[in-house]
Amino acid sequence: MQTLTAELVKLKRSMSWLLVVLLPVVLVLTGSIMTIVEGTGLDDDWQTLWMRSFVFYGLFPLPVGIAMSASLVWRPEHRGSNWNALLSGPTSSLRIVVAKATSVALLAVVMQLVALGVVALLGKLVFGLPGFVPPTQLGIFGLIVLACVPVAALQSWLSMVMRSFAAPVAVAFVGAGLSSALLVMGLDAVMFVSPYAALTRATQLGTATFADTGTIAPAVVVMIAAASLVLTGIATALNTAVLERGEARTG
Repeated sequence: MQTLTAELVKLKRSMSWLLVVLLPVVLVLTGSIMTIVEGTGLDDDWQTLWMRSFVFYGLFPLPVGIAMSASLVWRPEHRGSNWNALLSGPTSSLRIVVAKATSVALLAVVMQLVALGVVALLGKLVFGLPGFVPPTQLGIFGLIVLACVPVAALQSWLSMVMRSFAAPVAVAFVGAGLSSALLVMGLDAVMFVSPYAALTRATQLGTATFADTGTIAPAVVVMIAAASLVLTGIATALNTAVLERGEARTG
């Protein structure tokens, strides 16, 4: 618990907060602005607004945003002698891994909450939609949050082993693109291999876009949830094993 608390204290001074607020705001607003400019309106109220806000966001920007957050979370450990201090400290590798991944996952959750808040405000104040975001979309939102966790765990690992800020982000971009292509080809099983695929599939759920049929099939929901949990466990175990074998750095 002390390790996680220490990581959360570090987040107070992190530039990550600027990222997790600006990225979803800009992307959700962009989709809505295009709707206003085109004058097409929202044919299916909240469902249409949800689709225009979350589908493209989930293809590339969301995984890349999580990757950037992970790079920022690990950035202090790659400076000076901090890496050697990390390896020689009394904290176990598992606790370090869990604390770092939890910090990244927390930033991802905040990112989703900001996106949901912007969607709700736009729906009510700009488009005058009735009621609130429907329970179906809120359920999908919960699934998206869950699917963010394995991506956070994977990107935390990549940012741990790569001192470069950009390299893990590039991996997320390529991984998300490849995963999206495989999903469009009908290979849903890729969700158990690629965390990006599980996250992308969650953002498409019920939208009839790309790999989605428009029907929220219970089997797909279970697959996304199961893949998220399994991949989180695998990423955590591998990350811990790698950190256990970490070597001191001289420069």
